[in-house]
Amino acid sequence: MPGTALDALALFLPAAVALILTPGPDTMFVLSQGIDRGRAAGVRSAAGVSTGVLVHATLAAVGLSVLVRESPLAYALVKLAGAAYLVFLGIRTLRTRERVETDAETGRPYARGVLVNVLNPKVALFFLAFLPQFAVPALGTRTSLFALGATYALLTLCYLSAVALLSGRAGEVLDANAARLRAASGVALLALGGWLAVEGWSAWLV
Repeated sequence: MPGTALDALALFLPAAVALILTPGPDTMFVLSQGIDRGRAAGVRSAAGVSTGVLVHATLAAVGLSVLVRESPLAYALVKLAGAAYLVFLGIRTLRTRERVETDAETGRPYARGVLVNVLNPKVALFFLAFLPQFAVPALGTRTSLFALGATYALLTLCYLSAVALLSGRAGEVLDANAARLRAASGVALLALGGWLAVEGWSAWLV
C-alpha cells in the first residue's frame, strides 16, 4: 500500500492511463457519436461517460470506507480479491482479439454517455478492485478513494474528449493499433495484479 499521496499517484497514474487508453465500449461509443453526430456531440458524450465514472468511483469510495471502518479484515480480503480480478482482466484482455463495437444510439449525448457507463456493472466491479490498491490511509479512506476516482474521471474526460475532437483520425489510429493497445493494457493489468497480490500476501503474513 502506498505510504504517501505522491507514492500513490506515482503508482496510480501509469496504471490508470494504460487502462484508459485501451479501446472499450466507452471509447467506441464516444467515437461513434463524434463520427455520426459531430464533434460537439462526441465531447458531450465524453463528459457523460466521465460523469458515470465519477458516480462509480464515489459509490466505491463510500462503500469501501464503510467496510474498512467496520472490518479491516474484510477490507484486506477485498484488496486481495481485487488483485485477483485485475489479473483476470489482464488475461481476458490479452485473449480478446476483436475490436469492441457499439452503436451510435440516438438520444442526448451527455445523458446517453452517463447511462452507458453507470449501467455497466463491470465498471463498478473494476473500481471496487482497482481503487483500494492505491488508497493512502493517512488521508482517510473515503477521501483517498474519492480523490483517486476523481483523478481517473478527469483523465477519462481528457482522453475521450480528444477522441471526440479527432474522431476521424482517432478511428483510424484505434483500428491500426487496437491489438497493441490491448496487449499493453493486458500486460499492465497482469503486472499490477500480480504485484499487488504478492504485496497483499506479504503484508498479511507479516
